Amino acid sequence: MSEFEEFHRELIADIQGEADVGGTYTTEAFFEKMGDILTEAGELDGADYAYFEGTGSDKTAMQVDGYGGDPREAQGILSLIICDFQVTEDVRRLQAPQLKSLFNRLVSFLRHARKETFRERLEETSSGFMLSDLIATTWSSVTKIKLIVVTNAEKRAKADGLPAGTIDEKPVTYTVWDIARIEKYIRSGQTREDLLIDFESDFGGAIPVLRASMGDAALESYIAVIRGSQLGEIYEKWGTRLLEANVRSFLQARGKVNRGIRDTIEDQPEMFFAYNNGITATADDVQIRQSEDGPVLVSADNLQIVNGGQTTASIHASRRQRPKRPSARLDEVYVQMKLNVVPPETAEEVIPNISLYANSQNKVNDADLASNHPFQMRLQEFSRRILAPKGEISYQETKWFYERARGQYPDERGRRTEAERKKFDLEYPRSQYFTKTDLAKFENSWAGLPHVVSQGAQKNFVAFQRETAKEWKKSDACFDETWFKRMIARAIIFRRLEKAVPQQSWYEGGYRANIVTYSMAKLAHDMDERRKLVDLDRIWRQQSLPAPVEDAFLLAAAEAHDVITHPPEGVRNMSEWAKKQACWAQLQQRDLDYPPDLKDFLLTPAEAASAVDDERKKKAVTSGIAAQSTVVNLGAEFWRVALEWGKKQRLVTPKEIGILETCSRIPDRLPTDKQCAIAMDVLERLEADGFEERSTQVGE
Repeated sequence: MSEFEEFHRELIADIQGEADVGGTYTTEAFFEKMGDILTEAGELDGADYAYFEGTGSDKTAMQVDGYGGDPREAQGILSLIICDFQVTEDVRRLQAPQLKSLFNRLVSFLRHARKETFRERLEETSSGFMLSDLIATTWSSVTKIKLIVVTNAEKRAKADGLPAGTIDEKPVTYTVWDIARIEKYIRSGQTREDLLIDFESDFGGAIPVLRASMGDAALESYIAVIRGSQLGEIYEKWGTRLLEANVRSFLQARGKVNRGIRDTIEDQPEMFFAYNNGITATADDVQIRQSEDGPVLVSADNLQIVNGGQTTASIHASRRQRPKRPSARLDEVYVQMKLNVVPPETAEEVIPNISLYANSQNKVNDADLASNHPFQMRLQEFSRRILAPKGEISYQETKWFYERARGQYPDERGRRTEAERKKFDLEYPRSQYFTKTDLAKFENSWAGLPHVVSQGAQKNFVAFQRETAKEWKKSDACFDETWFKRMIARAIIFRRLEKAVPQQSWYEGGYRANIVTYSMAKLAHDMDERRKLVDLDRIWRQQSLPAPVEDAFLLAAAEAHDVITHPPEGVRNMSEWAKKQACWAQLQQRDLDYPPDLKDFLLTPAEAASAVDDERKKKAVTSGIAAQSTVVNLGAEFWRVALEWGKKQRLVTPKEIGILETCSRIPDRLPTDKQCAIAMDVLERLEADGFEERSTQVGE
């Protein structure tokens, strides 16, 4: 069986498992999984499930499975999603007539949704009515329509952002995420499907460039000047998919179009080049042609803007403000572009660094560059090292696999032999694998931000990342092993509720994700009001949720369900209601009578802090012993070389010199545990600055 066929079977098994556990249809489970992928890939800002299927007044079939949020909060883009999921032994082929039929169903729903007579036929609490009502009320704000098919079949021909005419003079594009594209993204983190920018054929002409790299340069680099009208047109087609993921997060976090850029475009377009810093971009590959006037950039594969997202978005906004003549002023605007060609095999390491340094003027600091931030590296290290207890149901210790960068889990598993995979699956069960966006859901739910979690995986992660960066900057000491174990306890709670909520008698279907995050936030909030804390350490030790605690969460979940499904008068869309601070405020005010036996699983803040202190003392002792063992094993000669190198590079303080001198006299003098811990910290700093003697010594 090929890797592709194996992926197909694994995906179907995962979706069926999620559907069985959650008590949902497989299509809904498929939508939830694909929704996270579409938002993380930049295709959407968020994905809300809203299934409807029926026949229109003209007897045409219509269907929709979800949408990409309120278009007023998505740059005027209305995104409609339809799912095509079938359980088959072999990979299906999606033929052109079938694909056309799927898109026609979406278009038929869209056309009918705008008709009051159609909406009047629908039950007001149904997903079909709520989505139709949203479309009708926001139609004047819609500037573009995206139709998206997600399918576990294979579509051979490319279909990505292709134009499909207009509806009410609003441009329509269609995109397909098929099984091959899904596999590419999940396995390798490839967010774009051959995003080829053909400047010459599609965007007004090739761009003059100057080569900026010489023969032995690490990267092929160019300097170019691109017209504002070209840049705006490219962004009009590809949107935020043109932006490198962390720059996309930066823009989401800050939101508004830069007024200074806008004013320059409107009032002094000829001065834009002089006033603006330009953009920095990367590409997998480029096509350069020699013309009579010099080299020109014909096309770029997977172009990504890693700095200048605000510039690009502002130019695009100016283009939209002139719908009749979008290029009137932008033809006079010229933007400097620095372009680096980064091979895909080095992209994960190189592009975040380019983004970091290029964005340093604009305060997109290393905290915004999530995958390579020290917080992420530490979390990954914990997840590969810390053993989870056997708990009450497991027969061996396991680990929770944190996927710092997209594709790590399938890559780690896929490069092993069949026997090694079985061992890997026992050590890292699939149920104990989680991503950055999963982490943000667990943490922000507990932190009392369920309305933010409900806004979608990507927006929620941006909010989590921003707050974590602030805490890290104050002190990284709080993000220790105890924090990691308690975070896993919160993950256990979240995932148990995902399974338990759909099994409750009061659950009517839909809004499971909202109910789960709201119930977690509610119980945590209520216990905090009573100056109590849920004993997360106990949940970590058991690796499961005790029945009395689960009952308490489900009580909160029932109340959350009531608040979410009964919005205030005038609010018709429950998914949008759950994204509002007012929804959370309403649940906070509800009084609940929790089960009396919950008290056996609660701690006072002092008791919780005492457990942290005990754990840290124990950790300090073991780390001191481990550091002393490492220092002694490295030997006196090693430390002598490290000391000389550090002094030569002026990287060590007088106090550190004294400690390293002691280490260089082993075994005549033995450094203390505390001195060894300092020596290891110094060594880590030296190695970060280029000291390489350690690997040589250890190898000998």
